[in-house]
Amino acid sequence: MNLVIDIGNTTSKYFCFEGDELISNDREEGHDLSFLSAFCQQRADAAIVSTVVDLPAEAEERLRALPCPVLRFTATTPIPLRNRYRTPATLGTDRLAAAVGAWAQHAGKSLLVIDAGSCITFDFVTAGGDYMGGNIAPGLHARLQAIGDYFPRLPLVAAEGDTPELGYDTETAIRAGVIQGMRHEIQGYIATFSKRYDDLVVMLTGGDDIVFDQAVKRLMVTDHYMVPRGLNHILRYNLRLTNHTL
Repeated sequence: MNLVIDIGNTTSKYFCFEGDELISNDREEGHDLSFLSAFCQQRADAAIVSTVVDLPAEAEERLRALPCPVLRFTATTPIPLRNRYRTPATLGTDRLAAAVGAWAQHAGKSLLVIDAGSCITFDFVTAGGDYMGGNIAPGLHARLQAIGDYFPRLPLVAAEGDTPELGYDTETAIRAGVIQGMRHEIQGYIATFSKRYDDLVVMLTGGDDIVFDQAVKRLMVTDHYMVPRGLNHILRYNLRLTNHTL
Protein backbone atom coordinates (compact mmCIF):
# COMPACT_ATOMS: atom_id res chain seq x y z
CA MET A 1 0.00 0.00 0.00
CA ASN A 2 1.20 3.50 -0.86
CA LEU A 3 0.30 6.45 1.37
CA VAL A 4 -0.23 9.84 -0.29
CA ILE A 5 -0.26 12.91 1.99
CA ASP A 6 -1.48 16.19 0.49
CA ILE A 7 -1.19 19.20 2.81
CA GLY A 8 -2.97 22.42 1.88
CA ASN A 9 -3.26 25.82 3.52
CA THR A 10 -5.96 24.76 5.99
CA THR A 11 -6.44 20.98 5.71
CA SER A 12 -4.35 17.83 5.48
CA LYS A 13 -5.54 14.87 3.41
CA TYR A 14 -4.38 11.32 3.04
CA PHE A 15 -5.06 8.72 0.36
CA CYS A 16 -4.23 5.00 0.37
CA PHE A 17 -3.51 3.26 -2.94
CA GLU A 18 -3.02 -0.35 -3.89
CA GLY A 19 -1.24 0.01 -7.19
CA ASP A 20 -3.30 2.59 -9.11
CA GLU A 21 -6.49 1.91 -7.16
CA LEU A 22 -7.61 4.39 -4.49
CA ILE A 23 -8.84 2.28 -1.57
CA SER A 24 -9.44 4.88 1.17
CA ASN A 25 -9.02 8.55 1.98
CA ASP A 26 -9.80 11.14 4.65
CA ARG A 27 -8.92 14.63 5.79
CA GLU A 28 -8.41 16.66 8.96
CA GLU A 29 -8.18 20.34 9.78
CA GLY A 30 -4.74 21.76 10.44
CA HIS A 31 -1.24 20.47 9.87
CA ASP A 32 -0.23 18.34 12.86
CA LEU A 33 -0.89 15.12 10.87
CA SER A 34 -2.37 13.29 13.85
CA PHE A 35 -3.89 10.73 11.45
CA LEU A 36 -0.38 9.35 10.85
CA SER A 37 -0.39 7.67 14.26
CA ALA A 38 -2.68 4.98 12.86
CA PHE A 39 -0.32 4.31 9.93
CA CYS A 40 2.55 3.58 12.30
CA GLN A 41 0.66 0.40 13.17
CA GLN A 42 -0.39 -0.47 9.61
CA ARG A 43 1.36 -1.79 6.54
CA ALA A 44 2.58 0.94 4.23
CA ASP A 45 5.20 0.23 1.59
CA ALA A 46 6.04 3.86 0.84
CA ALA A 47 4.68 7.39 1.28
CA ILE A 48 4.82 10.70 -0.56
CA VAL A 49 4.25 14.13 0.98
CA SER A 50 3.20 17.26 -0.88
CA THR A 51 2.80 20.42 1.19
CA VAL A 52 2.26 24.12 0.55
CA VAL A 53 3.15 25.07 4.17
CA ASP A 54 6.05 24.58 6.55
CA LEU A 55 5.10 21.74 8.88
CA PRO A 56 5.21 22.04 12.68
CA ALA A 57 7.70 19.93 14.64
CA GLU A 58 5.07 17.43 15.77
CA ALA A 59 4.09 16.72 12.15
CA GLU A 60 7.71 16.18 11.19
CA GLU A 61 8.12 13.75 14.08
CA ARG A 62 5.08 11.77 12.92
CA LEU A 63 6.48 11.58 9.38
CA ARG A 64 9.83 10.31 10.69
CA ALA A 65 7.99 7.66 12.71
CA LEU A 66 6.37 6.09 9.65
CA PRO A 67 7.72 2.57 9.11
CA CYS A 68 8.32 3.10 5.38
CA PRO A 69 10.32 5.30 2.98
CA VAL A 70 8.90 8.83 2.65
CA LEU A 71 9.38 10.89 -0.52
CA ARG A 72 9.09 14.69 -0.25
CA PHE A 73 7.65 16.02 -3.49
CA THR A 74 9.59 19.14 -4.53
CA ALA A 75 10.63 20.92 -7.71
CA THR A 76 13.62 18.57 -8.03
CA THR A 77 11.67 15.29 -7.66
CA PRO A 78 11.86 13.20 -10.86
CA ILE A 79 8.53 12.96 -12.68
CA PRO A 80 7.42 11.10 -15.84
CA LEU A 81 7.00 14.39 -17.75
CA ARG A 82 9.52 16.90 -19.09
CA ASN A 83 8.94 20.10 -17.14
CA ARG A 84 9.24 23.12 -19.48
CA TYR A 85 8.22 25.67 -16.82
CA ARG A 86 10.87 28.40 -16.70
CA THR A 87 10.76 28.73 -12.89
CA PRO A 88 10.11 25.17 -11.65
CA ALA A 89 10.86 26.12 -8.03
CA THR A 90 7.82 28.43 -8.05
CA LEU A 91 5.45 25.93 -9.67
CA GLY A 92 2.77 24.65 -7.31
CA THR A 93 3.22 20.95 -6.63
CA ASP A 94 -0.55 20.48 -6.89
CA ARG A 95 -0.50 21.78 -10.48
CA LEU A 96 2.33 19.46 -11.46
CA ALA A 97 0.76 16.49 -9.65
CA ALA A 98 -2.55 17.08 -11.44
CA ALA A 99 -0.72 17.13 -14.78
CA VAL A 100 0.99 13.84 -13.95
CA GLY A 101 -2.33 12.36 -12.78
CA ALA A 102 -3.92 13.30 -16.09
CA TRP A 103 -0.96 11.91 -18.05
CA ALA A 104 -1.09 8.64 -16.13
CA GLN A 105 -4.63 8.12 -17.42
CA HIS A 106 -4.23 9.52 -20.95
CA ALA A 107 -0.58 9.20 -21.93
CA GLY A 108 0.09 10.12 -25.54
CA LYS A 109 -2.75 12.66 -25.73
CA SER A 110 -2.70 16.45 -25.62
CA LEU A 111 -4.04 17.37 -22.19
CA LEU A 112 -5.71 20.50 -20.87
CA VAL A 113 -5.87 20.09 -17.09
CA ILE A 114 -8.32 22.39 -15.26
CA ASP A 115 -8.39 22.55 -11.46
CA ALA A 116 -11.34 24.57 -10.12
CA GLY A 117 -10.39 25.09 -6.49
CA SER A 118 -9.20 28.07 -4.44
CA CYS A 119 -7.75 29.25 -7.73
CA ILE A 120 -8.66 28.03 -11.20
CA THR A 121 -5.57 26.68 -12.90
CA PHE A 122 -5.20 25.77 -16.55
CA ASP A 123 -2.22 23.57 -17.44
CA PHE A 124 -1.21 21.98 -20.72
CA VAL A 125 0.71 18.78 -21.46
CA THR A 126 1.70 17.88 -25.02
CA ALA A 127 1.07 14.47 -26.53
CA GLY A 128 4.81 13.89 -26.32
CA GLY A 129 4.87 14.34 -22.53
CA ASP A 130 6.04 17.95 -22.17
CA TYR A 131 4.47 19.98 -19.36
CA MET A 132 4.30 23.45 -20.94
CA GLY A 133 2.91 25.48 -18.03
CA GLY A 134 -0.40 27.22 -17.71
CA ASN A 135 -2.41 30.04 -16.20
CA ILE A 136 -3.81 30.90 -12.77
CA ALA A 137 -7.04 32.80 -12.10
CA PRO A 138 -9.04 33.48 -8.91
CA GLY A 139 -11.45 30.75 -7.88
CA LEU A 140 -15.14 31.06 -7.02
CA HIS A 141 -14.85 32.12 -3.38
CA ALA A 142 -11.93 34.46 -4.08
CA ARG A 143 -14.00 36.29 -6.71
CA LEU A 144 -16.99 36.65 -4.43
CA GLN A 145 -14.76 37.82 -1.57
CA ALA A 146 -13.01 40.35 -3.80
CA ILE A 147 -16.32 42.00 -4.73
CA GLY A 148 -17.26 42.29 -1.05
CA ASP A 149 -13.82 43.65 -0.14
CA TYR A 150 -13.29 46.15 -2.94
CA PHE A 151 -16.80 47.55 -3.40
CA PRO A 152 -18.23 48.80 -0.08
CA ARG A 153 -21.76 49.21 -1.44
CA LEU A 154 -21.93 45.64 -2.71
CA PRO A 155 -22.63 42.73 -0.35
CA LEU A 156 -20.57 39.62 0.27
CA VAL A 157 -22.62 36.94 -1.48
CA ALA A 158 -22.61 33.22 -0.73
CA ALA A 159 -21.76 30.79 -3.52
CA GLU A 160 -24.92 28.77 -2.89
CA GLY A 161 -28.15 30.10 -4.35
CA ASP A 162 -29.92 30.97 -7.58
CA THR A 163 -27.78 31.74 -10.63
CA PRO A 164 -30.10 33.00 -13.38
CA GLU A 165 -28.81 33.97 -16.79
CA LEU A 166 -29.48 37.59 -15.82
CA GLY A 167 -29.55 38.57 -12.16
CA TYR A 168 -32.91 39.85 -10.91
CA ASP A 169 -31.44 41.54 -7.80
CA THR A 170 -27.96 42.50 -6.56
CA GLU A 171 -27.31 39.16 -4.87
CA THR A 172 -28.14 37.07 -7.92
CA ALA A 173 -26.37 39.56 -10.21
CA ILE A 174 -23.12 39.07 -8.29
CA ARG A 175 -23.43 35.30 -7.93
CA ALA A 176 -24.49 34.75 -11.53
CA GLY A 177 -21.86 37.17 -12.77
CA VAL A 178 -19.12 35.28 -10.97
CA ILE A 179 -20.27 31.73 -11.71
CA GLN A 180 -21.41 32.35 -15.28
CA GLY A 181 -18.19 34.25 -15.87
CA MET A 182 -16.13 31.29 -14.64
CA ARG A 183 -18.12 28.93 -16.83
CA HIS A 184 -17.56 31.03 -19.96
CA GLU A 185 -13.89 31.46 -19.05
CA ILE A 186 -13.34 27.71 -18.78
CA GLN A 187 -15.33 26.98 -21.93
CA GLY A 188 -13.29 29.60 -23.76
CA TYR A 189 -10.04 27.83 -22.89
CA ILE A 190 -11.52 24.51 -23.99
CA ALA A 191 -12.71 25.96 -27.31
CA THR A 192 -9.30 27.54 -28.02
CA PHE A 193 -7.28 24.41 -27.28
CA SER A 194 -9.76 22.11 -29.03
CA LYS A 195 -9.20 24.04 -32.26
CA ARG A 196 -5.43 23.62 -31.97
CA TYR A 197 -5.26 19.97 -30.90
CA ASP A 198 -7.48 17.34 -32.51
CA ASP A 199 -6.56 14.75 -29.87
CA LEU A 200 -7.21 17.05 -26.88
CA VAL A 201 -8.45 15.49 -23.65
CA VAL A 202 -9.84 17.98 -21.12
CA MET A 203 -9.40 16.85 -17.50
CA LEU A 204 -11.36 18.65 -14.78
CA THR A 205 -10.69 18.41 -11.06
CA GLY A 206 -11.21 20.56 -7.96
CA GLY A 207 -13.96 21.23 -5.47
CA ASP A 208 -16.08 23.87 -7.23
CA ASP A 209 -19.14 22.46 -9.00
CA ILE A 210 -19.76 24.37 -12.24
CA VAL A 211 -22.53 23.58 -14.71
CA PHE A 212 -21.31 23.39 -18.31
CA ASP A 213 -23.06 23.18 -21.66
CA GLN A 214 -23.71 19.60 -22.76
CA ALA A 215 -21.44 19.95 -25.79
CA VAL A 216 -18.58 20.98 -23.50
CA LYS A 217 -19.33 18.28 -20.93
CA ARG A 218 -18.87 15.63 -23.60
CA LEU A 219 -15.29 16.85 -24.08
CA MET A 220 -14.42 16.69 -20.38
CA VAL A 221 -13.27 13.92 -18.05
CA THR A 222 -13.98 14.76 -14.40
CA ASP A 223 -11.74 13.28 -11.73
CA HIS A 224 -11.88 14.75 -8.22
CA TYR A 225 -8.81 12.69 -7.22
CA MET A 226 -6.48 13.73 -10.01
CA VAL A 227 -3.90 15.34 -7.69
CA PRO A 228 -3.54 12.34 -5.33
CA ARG A 229 -3.50 9.99 -8.34
CA GLY A 230 -0.65 12.06 -9.74
CA LEU A 231 1.25 11.99 -6.45
CA ASN A 232 0.82 8.22 -6.27
CA HIS A 233 2.09 7.90 -9.84
CA ILE A 234 5.12 10.07 -8.99
CA LEU A 235 5.83 7.91 -5.94
CA ARG A 236 5.65 4.69 -7.98
CA TYR A 237 7.84 6.26 -10.69
CA ASN A 238 10.53 7.14 -8.13
CA LEU A 239 10.35 3.73 -6.50
CA ARG A 240 11.07 2.18 -9.90
CA LEU A 241 13.97 4.58 -10.49
CA THR A 242 15.55 3.75 -7.14
CA ASN A 243 14.76 0.03 -7.11
CA HIS A 244 12.21 0.52 -4.34
CA THR A 245 14.44 2.62 -2.07
CA LEU A 246 14.14 6.35 -1.44
